[in-house]
Amino acid sequence: MSSCSTDGSCNSCSSDSNCSPDEKKQHTQAMLTARLSKIKYKIMVMSGKGGVGKSTVSVSLAATLNALGFSFGILDADIHGPNIPKMFGLTQKGVLSDENGLLPFESEEGLKIMSVGFLVRDDDDAVIWRAPVKHGMIEQFMSEVEWGDLDFLIIDLPPGTGDEPLSVAHIIGKGNVDGTVIVTTPQEVALLDSRKSVTFAGKLDIPVYGIVENMSGLVCPHCSETVDLFKSGGGEKAAKEMNVNFLGRVPIDPMVVVQGDSGKPYVLEVKDTPTANAFKAIADNILSQTIKAEK
Repeated sequence: MSSCSTDGSCNSCSSDSNCSPDEKKQHTQAMLTARLSKIKYKIMVMSGKGGVGKSTVSVSLAATLNALGFSFGILDADIHGPNIPKMFGLTQKGVLSDENGLLPFESEEGLKIMSVGFLVRDDDDAVIWRAPVKHGMIEQFMSEVEWGDLDFLIIDLPPGTGDEPLSVAHIIGKGNVDGTVIVTTPQEVALLDSRKSVTFAGKLDIPVYGIVENMSGLVCPHCSETVDLFKSGGGEKAAKEMNVNFLGRVPIDPMVVVQGDSGKPYVLEVKDTPTANAFKAIADNILSQTIKAEK
């Protein structure tokens, strides 16, 4: 435990130069432990391949559960492609702080959000960082952001099993990530990569809540029936073969894109469609493995 009596971060401390690297590390760890202890469930949302709708799943799960009365935060750990702010209609730049730390942004619905997207001056700016800098940024988001008391913190990750997922797992601590949701599509290449995400989770002692097969069929705009444009069922098959839960299929609905671009979560604006019902069922499944499992 750090002997420092300062509640803030080392970066904002006037006595920063008087502390050794070990003291700074201890203080950061103490801050991290204090922040994370107030969050009941820390969930990583992963995908083995890009373009499978992982951020859409993150936003939909968060918005659905938040609407049910659960307190929610989203940490956008996709450093090079931070899309979460836009999907909630947040355009602010710059981060404010007070004596308790960095202040997360809040959506209209009351979700707390932090992202590199708030730090870049222009949305067209490229974030060109190597692994150590990305690790430090993620650690700062976890240890210095005043998340407060939350039922859930979703950590939206870039595709693959590289720097960002590894940093999140190590910063939170082995065995302390409560679970992961793995997003795939019916394509064979996406299914192959989703298996790698399951393997990654197993090696780092991260429970797998299950696999979501996104973009599984198309919702007809005329009759609302689901048409299989490609094959389906691959996600369920992969889940069975990897001995993990299958959370469900989410069909394509063009309104998902429309609502995402407008900054309004689809699940809050569109009701009683196959896609909306699929997201709700997945959220209920996550609840059954977390909050409801406590009872």
